[in-house]
Amino acid sequence: MEPLPSAIVREIVRRALREDVGRGDVTTLATVSERASARAAMVARESLVVAGVGLAEATFRALSPRVRVRQHVADGQNLRAGSRILSVEGPARAILTAERVALNLLQRLSGVATLTARFVAAVAGTGTIILDTRKTTPGLRRLEKYAVKCGGGENHRIGLFDLVLVKDNHLAALRKARPNPIAAAVQRARACYPKLKVEVEADTLEQVMQAVAAGADIILLDNMTVRQLAAAVRLVAGRAQTEASGGVSLDTVRRIAETGVDFVSVGALTHSARAVDIALDFEN
Repeated sequence: MEPLPSAIVREIVRRALREDVGRGDVTTLATVSERASARAAMVARESLVVAGVGLAEATFRALSPRVRVRQHVADGQNLRAGSRILSVEGPARAILTAERVALNLLQRLSGVATLTARFVAAVAGTGTIILDTRKTTPGLRRLEKYAVKCGGGENHRIGLFDLVLVKDNHLAALRKARPNPIAAAVQRARACYPKLKVEVEADTLEQVMQAVAAGADIILLDNMTVRQLAAAVRLVAGRAQTEASGGVSLDTVRRIAETGVDFVSVGALTHSARAVDIALDFEN
């Protein structure tokens, strides 16, 4: 799991603080002395997989160079309720002003990591890999995809630039192409981007066979039943990788994985993850 690039961390923290602080934290400025110091700890209020500890630290440090931060855990760790995540000590104003942004980032990313870990555990032993999607919060994609990795999942494509994925609307735009839209799309993709993998979405078993014949690297089996998925895997017979997508939940993901697909992509990892309960407790 590669760490988040420092430039991305700085930019996200800068934008988040600017959004929250604006012209100034008027409550803290009015009530807390500039000379006051404080000590606090971020604590997990529930069992979770942590992600974003470095972002939380960067948020506190951005408010004052005199803030001291100690990380007690690393991203990707499973924590029990009551576990300390980090401790912070220094100017009280800086800690109070940074508190909400640091918590928002840590709670959100840890929520994504925790949900991902549940999906990964649900398919354990099948050999199937859990993937994320592009259904991410605008502006936070790299963070959320990092959190998926913290939870044991893998990233699909980062954006529109690193994988050719021919979907149903692309095929609709190519409906008059010969010998068929899938063959034409794969051929054009290979000609334009020979170094990129090509994935093709298939809604039917006929499209699956067309994608195999066209030489697709990955076939996205979209909204198929478990029986259809198993049949598609048999048809492909290892000539391409297979990915199941659409309507995946914790209740269904095991049955889907047992059909033999290589990947299951789950949009809910990022678009529906609940922010976990983490608190910043001030200490005497």
